[in-house]
Amino acid sequence: MNIEKEKSRGYILSTLNCRCPRCREGRLFKNPISISFKRNLEMNKECPLCGQPTEIEVGFYYGTGYVSYVLSIAICALSLIAWWLTIGLSVDDNRFFYWLGFNAILLIVLQPWLMRLSRSLWISWFVKYDPHWKEHQPIDVSERLNPDQANNW
Repeated sequence: MNIEKEKSRGYILSTLNCRCPRCREGRLFKNPISISFKRNLEMNKECPLCGQPTEIEVGFYYGTGYVSYVLSIAICALSLIAWWLTIGLSVDDNRFFYWLGFNAILLIVLQPWLMRLSRSLWISWFVKYDPHWKEHQPIDVSERLNPDQANNW
């Protein structure tokens, strides 16, 4: 008897790769990561594979600012620890200010990825993974959407 196992991505890998939280396979974003903020955050209206809507309600992604903030603080703390262990910190010279410059550049470079990751994390907390998504239809959230208010920010 040949039992076919469905291979699924884990939660962390699917979230880091910005995959649909319901099926963990479909892409959340239309375009690859880029410097252009408008193209960078352009999401599919629904998952191309399972049909899960990505815009659950008007203003759904406002909370991603808090997620992005926490991720940025974690990156700052990690870069400070790495700088302290490799280069060191001292009040006698400007090494701390060099770290501040390095950290600012690091956060600017990582910003497009952080914005995507925060959206991916945010939706993954509200949409449950369904290993049998092929047999189940996604939950209809059309009553929570107001087309007149879409993209009204």
